[in-house]
Amino acid sequence: MEIAARIDARGLLCPLPVLRLRKVLAALPQGAVVELCATDGASWIDVPHFCTSGGHLLLRAEEAAGVLRYLVQRGADVA
Repeated sequence: MEIAARIDARGLLCPLPVLRLRKVLAALPQGAVVELCATDGASWIDVPHFCTSGGHLLLRAEEAAGVLRYLVQRGADVA
């Protein structure tokens, strides 16, 4: 799987990881995959919610050594 963009949001608190994810996804074509790394525990709830409400696909969510890693595929534009 090719990752189009990587976001290092470690150390940032809610809502900054999701806001950065939204900005990066908006600049990419449908189907592009973005990797987001965060340390804010609230992202465990925020990222899936953002994906569902924005029409994006959460491909993977995992935690290792205190870092939460998400792979998100950009969906179609939601009107």
